[in-house]
Amino acid sequence: MIRIGINLLWIVPGEVGGSEEYTVGLLRALHRLGASDVEIILYVNRRFAREHHDLCGMFTTVVAPIEGGSRPLRVLYESTWLARRARRDQLHAMHHAGGTMPPLRTVPGIVTLHDLQPITHPERFGPVKRLYIRTLAPRSLRSAAQVVCLTSFTAQDAVELAGVDPGRIVLVPCGIDAATTDPTQDQRAAVLEGLGLQPGRFVLYPAITYEHKNHRTLIAAFARILEQHPDCALVLTGGAGPMESEVVEQIERLGIGAAVRRTGRVDASTLDILMRTAGVMAFPSSYEGFGLPVLEAMARGCPVVCSGVGGLVEVGGPAVALVDPFDVDRWVEAIDQVLADEGYRTAMVGRGLEQSGRFRWSGSALALVGSYRSAAADTSTRFPS
Repeated sequence: MIRIGINLLWIVPGEVGGSEEYTVGLLRALHRLGASDVEIILYVNRRFAREHHDLCGMFTTVVAPIEGGSRPLRVLYESTWLARRARRDQLHAMHHAGGTMPPLRTVPGIVTLHDLQPITHPERFGPVKRLYIRTLAPRSLRSAAQVVCLTSFTAQDAVELAGVDPGRIVLVPCGIDAATTDPTQDQRAAVLEGLGLQPGRFVLYPAITYEHKNHRTLIAAFARILEQHPDCALVLTGGAGPMESEVVEQIERLGIGAAVRRTGRVDASTLDILMRTAGVMAFPSSYEGFGLPVLEAMARGCPVVCSGVGGLVEVGGPAVALVDPFDVDRWVEAIDQVLADEGYRTAMVGRGLEQSGRFRWSGSALALVGSYRSAAADTSTRFPS
């Protein structure tokens, strides 16, 4: 029996964005897969245990005596408490799903690399995080038994920027469940009426207000979209990030507040309905290692206009309209075409359904279990007992 621990101390629910959605989706897929030769133990903080109690019930779970909100405290616990637990629980390897491994470890490590944005775009991060990632990430990746990447784009960064051996990289993309429950008309109506929306007449963007999510370009484009489609709305879901005050100021300055819905973070069922009923999902992010919302929207029959950068090109493929993230004119044209041309929109929906069918959680879980088996069999990374 292979015994793998998964370090989730870094996940503070609602604050880490798409990496949380990816990790939770992958864990559920691992549970459904039920590999008989792999035992998984989750190591989580108290807040994760409360927010994802159903997920913790699927696996053996050990709860650390921390909330997870303090990065220094979390790093300390990873190098002390987690290291002791790994040895005590006789793990073959610890999967660090947040991008770095602690310097002090007692078992071989597997690392999930979501992206290397703090290295490629350091200006977007504070000095502490920038120094932490630049110092620890390349060292973690080079010493890992396996490096899990979501896209070939991120894998290439791992090789070129961190010097990772390509033979130790395994691609484990985000997935979509093959079967999802279609919400009833009453459920759809309740969500749309609650937000004052008309089906097919709103632009959706689900993202925390981080700088690289580039809300400013979309808001500027939407102000001009309103001139052509005065009945249209812009729905911005997701929590408040560092750019929140600037987003609020821009909406007020452009005088479009009545047409913009700020929902904050919404539950999965509400987001599902918004994706199914939006006229278009716009995704102007200037950097993405993957871009899970693009995949989720395509799978729900929502046409997507997104930035032609990073992993978005790989995920969207031929199904999406790719736009320079900062070209406001092009965003206006691309969104207008989807809203105004029903034939074009229908073709995009068909291509999106076909493209999203290439990404299944079941395949991702199989790939991850394969990496666990490889790590357990790799004697070159085995720590002395």
